Amino acid sequence: MVQSLSTSNPMLAKMPDRLGKAMQHGCLAGGKRLRPFLVFQSAALFGSPPADMIRIAAALEFVHCYSLIHDDLPAMDDDDMRRGRPTVHVAFDEASAILAGDALLTLAFGHIADADGISAAARLELISKLSRDAGAGGMAGGQALDLAAESTSLSESEIARMQSLKTGALIAYACEAGAILMDAPEADRKRLRQYGEIVGLAFQLADDLLDETADAAVLGKAAGKDRERGKKTLPALYGQDWTRQRLQELVAEASAVLADYEDRSAMLVEAARFIANREK
Repeated sequence: MVQSLSTSNPMLAKMPDRLGKAMQHGCLAGGKRLRPFLVFQSAALFGSPPADMIRIAAALEFVHCYSLIHDDLPAMDDDDMRRGRPTVHVAFDEASAILAGDALLTLAFGHIADADGISAAARLELISKLSRDAGAGGMAGGQALDLAAESTSLSESEIARMQSLKTGALIAYACEAGAILMDAPEADRKRLRQYGEIVGLAFQLADDLLDETADAAVLGKAAGKDRERGKKTLPALYGQDWTRQRLQELVAEASAVLADYEDRSAMLVEAARFIANREK
């Protein structure tokens, strides 16, 4: 990703230095790289993935990092720390953070379009579905619901819908993208997306639980802010014990969806466990 975010990338040849540094600050600070991992592992179910698949995985990470940069802004969740260091708007300024996010989002689509080792039909489908899952009907829409919910009450189904868009959509995309890349049958694409939707819910549940229970030094970001701001979460609605039980149920559901793949899905099953039991 370092080379993709430098002026050696033809799409960024004229990039201003400060903007480039802000983009790199928001992307290269570590993190789990869960979404790229899911792209690779989903594709691996169907054979040896093409070399250019790394461009798809990187593009998805660009979108995820853009969302974090914007999510941290004062007008959104107003966070000063991310992955153990100052957020982009703190390290640079708000305008640079907004532009860095904008640039990463647009770079992602170009990155997929230029993946010449992947068929044109697959690239077009990947771009179309990423536009859906990152946009108003996916991640951005979920964030809008999350912000609006701070001053209202939500039911379990409404919280689940919000979280399926805000967090689940990009994770589901990652799993479906692997199947698309490998030209897998439609039934497999739907199965992988279903798995992604399940682990996406588990990821958000674990995130919400960690916000209530984990130490900020371990998380690498502020803890306890969700309840302070009136965020609507399932742990806040049902408590920590219910949440832990639900996480284990989701692991079982994810494993069941992948049962037909037998040993080939071992890494994806383990990923579901990791997501549910993570400590940061």
